[in-house]
Amino acid sequence: MENYLENTDFHKIQEVLARSGKIIITTHTNPDGDAIGASLAMYRYLKKRDFEARVIIPDQYPEFLAWLPGSQEILIFEEDPVNCKAFIGESDLIICVDFNNLNRLNELGRYIRSSGTAKILIDHHLYPSDDFSLKISFSRISSTSELIYDFISESGYKHFLDKEIAECLYTGIATDTGSFSYACNYVKTYLITAELFKLGIDGEHIHRLIYDTYSESRLRLLGYAVSGGLTVLHEFHTAYIILTKEDLKRFNYKVGDTEGVVNYALSIKDINLAALFMERDDEVKVSFRSKGNFSVDRLAREHFGGGGHSNASGANCSMSVKDTVDSFLALLPEFREQLTHVYKD
Repeated sequence: MENYLENTDFHKIQEVLARSGKIIITTHTNPDGDAIGASLAMYRYLKKRDFEARVIIPDQYPEFLAWLPGSQEILIFEEDPVNCKAFIGESDLIICVDFNNLNRLNELGRYIRSSGTAKILIDHHLYPSDDFSLKISFSRISSTSELIYDFISESGYKHFLDKEIAECLYTGIATDTGSFSYACNYVKTYLITAELFKLGIDGEHIHRLIYDTYSESRLRLLGYAVSGGLTVLHEFHTAYIILTKEDLKRFNYKVGDTEGVVNYALSIKDINLAALFMERDDEVKVSFRSKGNFSVDRLAREHFGGGGHSNASGANCSMSVKDTVDSFLALLPEFREQLTHVYKD
């Protein structure tokens, strides 16, 4: 398989890792399957190498990921800031997984940034910041979990890969590709996945654990999102969904309940841009999805202070939900031509 790690700081990272004892692994706020899967795979790998490692994340992860091996050992900054700060202060190395800017850690990011500890990035998002001492950054690949697989393999410890690590990595790959339905036209994705199956994972069982564990309230929220919350703008080949605080309260929202909702808007025929606007207490979480060559990463970065991938990105806006949506709608005339010809060379 292709070894792109030769063009990163991979070898320098190996040297830093060899000198480290206490290691923190962290990932972005509102962590998804790739963030948690990649973090836990790295955690188990480091533990097998006898490092003292901890996974610290900014806030709660979705309930449908709670079955992942090692998830019960994750420290959540919002719930236990005292212990998290103590571990950060004692660490020799901080490994940052599946995000490209310390701002993605919210308050936790302040303590990570102020730490004098070396910070290593392992990520597949565009435009990594200068927050990190060393980087493995490769945006062509579909998930950070694939990078973790290669990192372990190329480090000379492929024999440490086991069923539990494989389950974590497969979860990351499957969720970041929508069960291999997008962002997966890279041959190596399937070669790595085949290696994970050789380690004994049950893909059907993992799929059920991730996708077939909806609560009744989550399903009703989804139903409302695609009926009462959906607006379709055919002239701009755009659809968007608004979920207010009242909507979320009505359907007993829990972390992860809106995972994948924006994709339903994008699944409409001739819709090339989709957005989900979710109102919170002090901000609006925005998720963008697109088809073809229309870059929602650029849309999120240039107009909403966010970013991500070319066809999947997001942002957190401090404006009201109305002002955020109005800003989005005001941009659409500028993009009409692009959204009409997203597959044009």
